[in-house]
Amino acid sequence: MVNSKMAASLWRRSVTAAVKVKCSSPSLSVRRWLLSAAYTDTKLWEARVEDPQNLAVLASTMDKTYDRNLPVSSLAMSRFVDNISSREEVDQAEYYLYKFRHSPNCWYLRDWTIHGWIRQCLKYGARDKALHTLKNKVQYGIFPNDFTFNLLIDSFIKDGDFKSACSVVEEVMLQEAFDLPSTHILSMYALGCYLATRPQLTVMEEHSLGASLLISSISQGTTVGLSAQLLGTALLGKVELSNGIHVVFKGMPLSWERGYMARALAVMERVVAASGDVKLCKDSLDYVNHLLEELSSASDTESSGEESGGEEKKDNAIDEDDQAEKAKLPQYLSRFKELSRQLEEQNKVESASFQALVTALAQQDLAAAEKPDLEQYKVRVQAWEAEKVVLVQREKEMREKAEQERQEKLAAQAAAAQQQ
Repeated sequence: MVNSKMAASLWRRSVTAAVKVKCSSPSLSVRRWLLSAAYTDTKLWEARVEDPQNLAVLASTMDKTYDRNLPVSSLAMSRFVDNISSREEVDQAEYYLYKFRHSPNCWYLRDWTIHGWIRQCLKYGARDKALHTLKNKVQYGIFPNDFTFNLLIDSFIKDGDFKSACSVVEEVMLQEAFDLPSTHILSMYALGCYLATRPQLTVMEEHSLGASLLISSISQGTTVGLSAQLLGTALLGKVELSNGIHVVFKGMPLSWERGYMARALAVMERVVAASGDVKLCKDSLDYVNHLLEELSSASDTESSGEESGGEEKKDNAIDEDDQAEKAKLPQYLSRFKELSRQLEEQNKVESASFQALVTALAQQDLAAAEKPDLEQYKVRVQAWEAEKVVLVQREKEMREKAEQERQEKLAAQAAAAQQQ
């Protein structure tokens, strides 16, 4: 118990320090405790065996291959990305990534090519291209690994572009790739900082943000994790109550079962029943209260419009079951008020903001989470290089075989000509 109190005290001091730093120097607060220079260092990546290529020649060769309806090899695409040396060449590589994705060899885009593409975009100030190809992954084949995701999220965060960072987190969520603690921490930090800006969200943005908050924290039983689950399920609940359940699970790895707002209340019930020190952030509770009040107000307006003979709003996406769920809104609001009262009485409302909590989480845990990532990355790069050596050798053997067959064919043609 003493240790837990000491930990809580240290945690509160770190939160206070984080808030003070943020107030005095926003740029410093962003940069101090995110991915280290060792994590983002390019030395290991650039130490790989070089394979210099003339991009103009390589592009011409690929174009001629496509014109003949023949497949371009994954090595050719890899070489093109590896030899990018300017922003203009990033744009050219984007075109050939698209072409490769729509070719017979589309399934063979190498993991190291995807990683190299993101690194080149970061190196040459083309994060917009990285994000574009990531958001349109089906068209470009860009499905990064967790380490690569971290580099891109971190880059946006360090420039204070939390909206773009959350767009990357959304892609992590869609791939359900929150396996690394570092990815979870960076994602929570990006989401918390973006919510703190109080953005005006569209329905689809609420949809994506809610799913990202929920899935990134689904296995977390901490104050941060449960507050994120509360926010995520509440946002999805708002989308469900406003637009129907089909909008909620469309394109998302989410449950098809109705009642997301009920699940948000279930998070509160878990905290009320919990025996430990876990709490919910006050600003998260305030945010959910605002969502419920907004939904209630909209529902009253609709009812008033119907009574006055106003034009009925028709939405084929909302069925009878959705309407039945929507009818539970007064119960949800009443239950929320009751659970909020119980949380206050049990001193289970955390005064520190959700942003302050995720900032403290990044300060305390990210450095330790980096070490296994870096070790795994070294192993991964070595494995990529070994695989590339095999592919290069295979390519060499195939070319030699093709040349031998060509020479034999020419010799046979020459022999036939002499016999005539």
